[in-house]
Amino acid sequence: MTSAEQPPPIIEIDHVDKQYRSRRAEAVHALKDVSLSIRDGEFVSIVGPSGCGKSTLLKIVNGLEHHTGGVLRFHTDSEDPRQAMGMVFQQPLLLPWRTILDNVLLPRDLRGRAGRGADVERAKTLLRTLRLGDFMDRHPKELSGGMQQRVGIARALMHDPPILLMDEPFGALDAMTRDQMSLELLQIWERDRKTVLFVTHSISEAVLLSDRVVVMSSRPGRIVSVVDVGLPRPRRLSDINTEQFGAYVKEIRTTLDSQHELATT
Repeated sequence: MTSAEQPPPIIEIDHVDKQYRSRRAEAVHALKDVSLSIRDGEFVSIVGPSGCGKSTLLKIVNGLEHHTGGVLRFHTDSEDPRQAMGMVFQQPLLLPWRTILDNVLLPRDLRGRAGRGADVERAKTLLRTLRLGDFMDRHPKELSGGMQQRVGIARALMHDPPILLMDEPFGALDAMTRDQMSLELLQIWERDRKTVLFVTHSISEAVLLSDRVVVMSSRPGRIVSVVDVGLPRPRRLSDINTEQFGAYVKEIRTTLDSQHELATT
């Protein structure tokens, strides 16, 4: 695809900075001069060392935190661009007194939407898609960690947002469950082609899922590299064993290692 054929950007992050005071009143420079355009329907992952501002950047995009410099631009049909976003957190954050179905319906309840019929059917369809159709009337404590995270994804998709923000959603899962969740996320993305901004510590996960992988430096977080992942789609776990996949992982790992060496010298 040539640059002239590329989809237009849906999110533009333009020279964004983030500075704040810690609880001990110390100045913290979390992000420095971060610029990134994310195209409509693109899957973009962000990797970098712990504390580099990956999650902070995601929260700034979602409006949960304010940036102290630079500009964000959104190109959506929604008057409030944040209403066009769904957010999946590191932990599923389910309400223990609600059933699984009612947890998925939480966004529509918070919006005060009248009538539940169509929304209930959509919630049930999402849960069936995520292999939770037999657990709609259960409560969170009755589900495994992976199943709870599926509920969190269904909840984020409830209002059919064109943009999906995911903050290390699989980080607390075991390796096999994590691989399965990655495949399920790929299937959802292939079907709906939502714009996804995905934070992860796993280089392999980022390469498997993404069109581009953004590599950040240690704090203050800066973008030091953007890797275009040219693996064909649809992707499978077996792609991890290919030479091309390994080359992408090595390129990203080398960049991260060089940043670590700079930070410690």
